[in-house]
Amino acid sequence: MNLLIRFLFLCLYGGGHLFAQTYDIQGQIQAKDGPLPFANIWIKNLKKGSTANSEGAYKIEGLPAGFYALEVSYTGYLSQRKEVQITNKSLSLNFQLEEDSFLDEVVITGTRTFVRKTNSPVIVNVLSSAMLESVQACNLSEGLKFQPGLRVETDCQTCNYTQLRMNGLGGGYSQILINGRPIFSPLTGLYGLEQIPVNMVERIETIRGGGSTLYGSSAIGGVVNIITKVPKVNGFELSYTQQSIKGAAKDEIYNANATVVSSSQTAGLSLFANKRDREYYDANGDNFSELTTLENTALGANLFFLPKENQKLEASMSHLNEYRYGGEMRKQMVHLNQQAEARTHDVWMGSLDYQINFDKDDSSLITYLAGQRTDRDHYTGIFPDAAEDIDAHLENPPYGISKTTTFQAGVQFNHRLKNFIVGSNVFTLGGEYLKDAVLDEIPTYNYRVNQTTESRAFFLQSDWEMTNDFKLLFGIRLDRHNLLESLILSPRISMLYKPQSGWQFRSTWSSGFRAPQAFDTDLHLAFAGGGISRISLAENLKEERSNSFSASVNYDRPTENYIFGFTIEGFYTALKDAFYLAAIGQDAFGERFEKQNGTTARVKGVSIEIRANYKKKIQLETGFNIQSSRYDSPIEVLEGLPPTKDFLRTPNQYGFATLKFMPSQKFNTNLNYVYTGPMKLLHFAGAPEQDFDALVNSEAFSELGFNASYVFGVKSKKPKLEIFGGVKNILDAYQEDFDSGKNRDSNYVYGPATPRTVFIGLKLGNF
Repeated sequence: MNLLIRFLFLCLYGGGHLFAQTYDIQGQIQAKDGPLPFANIWIKNLKKGSTANSEGAYKIEGLPAGFYALEVSYTGYLSQRKEVQITNKSLSLNFQLEEDSFLDEVVITGTRTFVRKTNSPVIVNVLSSAMLESVQACNLSEGLKFQPGLRVETDCQTCNYTQLRMNGLGGGYSQILINGRPIFSPLTGLYGLEQIPVNMVERIETIRGGGSTLYGSSAIGGVVNIITKVPKVNGFELSYTQQSIKGAAKDEIYNANATVVSSSQTAGLSLFANKRDREYYDANGDNFSELTTLENTALGANLFFLPKENQKLEASMSHLNEYRYGGEMRKQMVHLNQQAEARTHDVWMGSLDYQINFDKDDSSLITYLAGQRTDRDHYTGIFPDAAEDIDAHLENPPYGISKTTTFQAGVQFNHRLKNFIVGSNVFTLGGEYLKDAVLDEIPTYNYRVNQTTESRAFFLQSDWEMTNDFKLLFGIRLDRHNLLESLILSPRISMLYKPQSGWQFRSTWSSGFRAPQAFDTDLHLAFAGGGISRISLAENLKEERSNSFSASVNYDRPTENYIFGFTIEGFYTALKDAFYLAAIGQDAFGERFEKQNGTTARVKGVSIEIRANYKKKIQLETGFNIQSSRYDSPIEVLEGLPPTKDFLRTPNQYGFATLKFMPSQKFNTNLNYVYTGPMKLLHFAGAPEQDFDALVNSEAFSELGFNASYVFGVKSKKPKLEIFGGVKNILDAYQEDFDSGKNRDSNYVYGPATPRTVFIGLKLGNF
């Protein structure tokens, strides 16, 4: 009986459809630069869909006449929806999706292979050149503070050197790469964040947490990969910016870029040039500078060549020259001034990469060479008060020289197994050699660092995509370091799980190490108590070892009109035999410190990111860190002061926010904000304002900036002209208790790098 009823029902209600006419919808799904293979297309009201082929073509068959809403999606692109009506024939319907670089860029730093950001088991944050321009960053130090978990600080009142802190760990714990290569020498790391101009930067990728598995020593806190501009189309850009620092000092920046690409797209050349001239600035009227004078010039080129379709050769070369002076503001021979630091840097950097793909692009072999050479002439001195010391100073002033050479060579093999037990797996196997030679000396102070470090490493990585929703990353690295007695093994395990569209869960455990480096941010020469503080390495100094854990949840909802997302990450790092600076007394030249192994230290906290974009007209990005950085046992930072567990110069809260408003192609505005919470600092006696050594707590700072730009000639094929201007640090949140005079403690610096600064500029070119 039931079968009979079902048969009658089909005849009465469904029979018409058995013989009804059906139709197809077909077409092409592509982006501006070509088809989107395997894009998804879905008819929501029918719960029916299809997948495009490798050429971006799709076809949905068997549709009766009616109204349909089709939605197309592709990772890294904004979804698109179209409504159609089928009457009496099949339809042809094409889609062109817009790339959503805000959400899903292609990144390389986390895995050393190209992968979509949302498909990377390791969180990778990207700072684009457009964002660097929108916050009017003149160099890396001004741009990196707009990244989650990163804080850039100025650590010297006289020379203004900067360091980057990642998730509560100092500059010595962060590995800075140029195009994926660790050639940013320790010496250059002291000043390089200000020396690298933004017009040579395509984007900056950052990964927080242990990166030693792929990049070796000093990657405990994380990795910053500066990717320079590559030629894409023919064009040029010229720009000029003038900044006025509190109406008292002028800062001028000139930029030039040009790209040439062959008609066959098989070769291209990108050129950049930068020149910056900044006057020194005195904040407290004592005739000693708080901001150095800067004369900076940078030139460089990137080249690519495709000998064959499956081969690529890339080369880069750049030259940086900088003179900076800080101290007493008198134009005379520097050693005649009451207190002064002068630095002349001459830096050459270059790299050569060759890649060949084979096995239907499932395999690739990469070989690379990279290097850097830095020559530095410098002076760090105080003019003596005693008559008997003046003659000795004039006869032998404390001038010095520095020479560093960094070289890297390596090979990397990648292979994709499409059918690996379950899912697919990309194996990466590589080996590399890294050498860093440092010579730094000031004969007058009997100060000399002469150290060569060599590291030979082997690394292996498995990037296993078990399903579309689950990915497991395993890596291990073996380092043989000439300053360490035993081999160093650095493993890492990461997991990515995507339970449903828009949601991503990640977790990572990694091990890392930091070798006893002869020159990093810790070994900076500073003025303190009327003398020169110097730092040396303790005998039998062991490497630091680390264990890092992180877990995060990431959500992004992209639609045709808006994007909203957030990331919440918890992190924990335990440092064994953590380095610290121990006071070991004074000599005739000033305070002496020694880098020693201490107890275990722990860094833990939470990083929160929020991002939103509405119709590409309003864009919000924020990042905020709440953390704790402490030693397990109290550390004596200076004789006579109570020991402390706290990391110095490390706030427990910091963050940023940027809000872009882009009502048209012509007009853009940006409002940005940086917050730095209170932190503990060491303050030496010596200046008139400070007659005793002390540990002090700084106040919190909020730095607000605004800029706007207007473009002429947007719709013309001719070069465009842009006018821009704005104010940095609008509220003038600047340190008010600088030491004064020649006996000041130059490391007693905190808060924003510059006071209120007004800027205006012009840009001409194909941008």
